[in-house]
Amino acid sequence: MENIVIEGGTPLKGRVQISGAKNSAVALIPATILAESETVIDNVPNIRDVHMLIKLLKEIGGQVRLQDGELTVDTSRIKAVPLTNGRVKQLRASYYLMGAMLGRFKRATIGLPGGCNLGPRPIDQHIKGFEALGARVRTEKGAIYLEAERLRGARIYLDVVSVGATINIMLAAVKAEGQTIIENAAKEPEIVDVATLLSSMGAKIKGAGTDVIRIEGVKRLYGCRHSIIPDRIETGTFMIAAAASRGQVMVDQVIPKHVEALSSKLREMGVKVIEADEHIIVDATQSTLKAVDIKTLVHPGFPTDLQQPMTTLLTQAEGTSIVTDTIYSSRFKQVDELRRMGANIKVEGRSAIINGPTPLTGAKVTATDLRAGAALVIAGIIASGLTEISGVEHIERGYEQLEAKFKGLGAHIWRQSREGQVPLYRVK
Repeated sequence: MENIVIEGGTPLKGRVQISGAKNSAVALIPATILAESETVIDNVPNIRDVHMLIKLLKEIGGQVRLQDGELTVDTSRIKAVPLTNGRVKQLRASYYLMGAMLGRFKRATIGLPGGCNLGPRPIDQHIKGFEALGARVRTEKGAIYLEAERLRGARIYLDVVSVGATINIMLAAVKAEGQTIIENAAKEPEIVDVATLLSSMGAKIKGAGTDVIRIEGVKRLYGCRHSIIPDRIETGTFMIAAAASRGQVMVDQVIPKHVEALSSKLREMGVKVIEADEHIIVDATQSTLKAVDIKTLVHPGFPTDLQQPMTTLLTQAEGTSIVTDTIYSSRFKQVDELRRMGANIKVEGRSAIINGPTPLTGAKVTATDLRAGAALVIAGIIASGLTEISGVEHIERGYEQLEAKFKGLGAHIWRQSREGQVPLYRVK
């Protein structure tokens, strides 16, 4: 049991390299179930969610090896084993196992997924898609049972734009008979990443990245090699941290187009943002931060996963900022912790009203979910004194070597044992 401890007040400077996208990895790994031979995925982030999925694949007979960011998966011997308890309930992305197992075996039994508690995140659109393809769906004793004699292509209109439902229906439809059309599909880069993997396996997919995706079913899929796109949320986290600390950071190995909404807001705040082909330089050394209003939207709008880190940054901006999260109603759990550190924030419904600038002071705080943890790490970096963050397991779900990367930018950050408060190490 460990906490993250940060001695704040140092501007971040230097270069940081971004890992593969967490939100892609957790969909790509289940997608390997559809191939009947070995698949190799490069640029896989070394995070808790990835290790959880690897263990789940092994439970159903997959042969899996992860070494130096290269994941090798042989699913030729997997079986449609029910996954109803344990790890499957700890991971929100475990619902991708439904679409993949249904697509390959025409049946699946999966425990209702867990993950960070961000308020209601129903899977009714997933179920709607499965049923349209011909599956019978029932929920019993905390698990979902899917079964189909055959899967047939269908025209499916999503009532709500959903990344999870779009990917899950793609996974189930690539081996269905005939054509499937997904309308009002999500357009996130991770959708395109999954479609690229499936296409390399032999699937026939058109329109990924638009609101209409067309899939022609094929009988078999084969293993391939694929490299995961850079993590746009990790990219945004370091861009925001650089701005908040009044630093100058090159965020490397990124796709600038994927974070255009954030770059625009940072420029609106007075931060210098310079884009190149594969890196972004954020320079706030001479910036006077201005208040802005933000509303999270589906891609290409401002991502909900950056709302919490952005809230920390806005505590340092002059004036009143309003942040509205239209995606998740309960994604302001970082606010109480930021108040402990001196932030002037109040929440009204789906909006947080932030008055700044306010100096932050180190305190003992708790990360209640993944992105709240990132927000608190940034707060600790800009606060005076020591900040001690518990709930580190949430941060480990989605950020690879977060302390090491911040240490490389000059932050004073380390892990500390929660038993007796004995320092274990400072990240080098």
